[in-house]
Amino acid sequence: MLDPGASYALDPRRVRGLLGGVAAATSGETFRTTAPFTGQPLAEVPVSTAADVAAVCDRGRRAQRAWAETEVRHRARVLLALHDLVLDRQAEIMDLIQAESGKARKHAFEEVAHVAMTARYYGLTAQRHLRGAPRLGAFPGLTQVRVNRAPKGVVGIISPWNYPFTMALSDGLPALVSGNAVVSKPDTLTMLTALSGAELLREAGLPDDLWQVVSGPGPVVGTALIDAADYLCFTGSTTTGRAVGAQAARRLVGCSLELGGKNPMLVLRDAAIGRAAEGAVRACFSSAGQMCVSTERMYVADDIYDAFVAAFLRRIESMRLAADRSFETDMGCMVSAAQLAKVTAHVDEAVAKGARVLIGGRPRPGIGPLFFEPTVLEGVRPGMSIFADESFGPVVSLYRFTTEADAVARANEGGYGLNASIYTRDVSRGRRLATQIRCGTVNINEGYVPSFASIDSPMGGMRESGLGRRQGPEGIHRYTDLQAVASSRVRVAPVGLSDEAYARLFTRSLRLLKRVRRP
Repeated sequence: MLDPGASYALDPRRVRGLLGGVAAATSGETFRTTAPFTGQPLAEVPVSTAADVAAVCDRGRRAQRAWAETEVRHRARVLLALHDLVLDRQAEIMDLIQAESGKARKHAFEEVAHVAMTARYYGLTAQRHLRGAPRLGAFPGLTQVRVNRAPKGVVGIISPWNYPFTMALSDGLPALVSGNAVVSKPDTLTMLTALSGAELLREAGLPDDLWQVVSGPGPVVGTALIDAADYLCFTGSTTTGRAVGAQAARRLVGCSLELGGKNPMLVLRDAAIGRAAEGAVRACFSSAGQMCVSTERMYVADDIYDAFVAAFLRRIESMRLAADRSFETDMGCMVSAAQLAKVTAHVDEAVAKGARVLIGGRPRPGIGPLFFEPTVLEGVRPGMSIFADESFGPVVSLYRFTTEADAVARANEGGYGLNASIYTRDVSRGRRLATQIRCGTVNINEGYVPSFASIDSPMGGMRESGLGRRQGPEGIHRYTDLQAVASSRVRVAPVGLSDEAYARLFTRSLRLLKRVRRP
């Protein structure tokens, strides 16, 4: 176990080796990163320029042409090799994740597992997802159509700091196996973790220039990447996502956007109270609440409200906060001083306007400079920032409800629609309610893990929580363009017929086809 006051520095030689993986950084500037657990320096990350990004994309585009001609099964072997490397190197990967993000060890392992599962899934299924498929032609037996999937070219991945390994790699793996090159711009706070993923891909056998990493501030490097890539995958705030989407639209290139969430949980009157309370702790406080899919609003049936709250608070009281590598630690810290300040301001403002703190509500500098207690609020109402704005921290607001219709209506309030959860003993009932909630994923009797870990199912947001989906067939198809190849055994217009006669013949054919043929 680490002493919270001791150094959490990484091996300097290892840091230098990873930083050598930045594909281009000619600005001469660097960005200093620090360890959230201690505030001590971790690395001086070189900064790329807009010209660097353009050059990197050009290199990627040249490499991509040969990669696209490589058989899918050969491309898939890289992902399956990566799967094994990630599992073999998991201790080192988790060290990097914790060093840069400050999350607890067991939450760092979630990232290791998710990347391995994603690599395995697309490594084993890419051929099925990408193979050409026949479609119905205009006339049976006379017209044949086949739809092919062609790679976009260079895919830009702009990934956030909260899941530095998963978000840096998982979106790019289906892009790679579908024949694209990837240029990755991770958040500057967590560059080392992302660079370790690029290093593992090279070790897994990925040819040069197919996965390149650039570094620097979003307004410069991110903007340059959107201007140069053939498709853009962005994960981050809704505000930034709007700007990314607008810039991509001006170039008429596609994009997928996973954005913010103010995610609701519904605890119905027939819920198993102990299970719901235990699951709520994970839903609210995993990775210190710094997840797009974290629960920030909880609606509890009036019949069980008091009993649920008592059970929930008991479990929070027993949580272990620490700056260490132990799997027994339940929660780490905020990633940065800015994130700590935002969470603190949300709680302080809510209390000043009449909200009540049931537990927590304070920073914990005695553990580390960026720790904040798991916090539960009552009495949060409109007019408080925390009511509708995403806090992205270990804070949840509790509300009573009497009817399920009211609970669903309140869960749908606001503009977000990323993730929701429902606790009930009647799973069929939960599924029916789920269809009424405007969120891209809904989990029943768990907060986020089932949808997050089900790689074959799509994951993404409705409304202001984004566009497009990661995971499943949708997660790989977004990186391809559809091409329809049609062939005909006869002339379109028979010889010897006037245009008018042909129109009458075609009309009779359509009436006949309606009777004998189904799409």
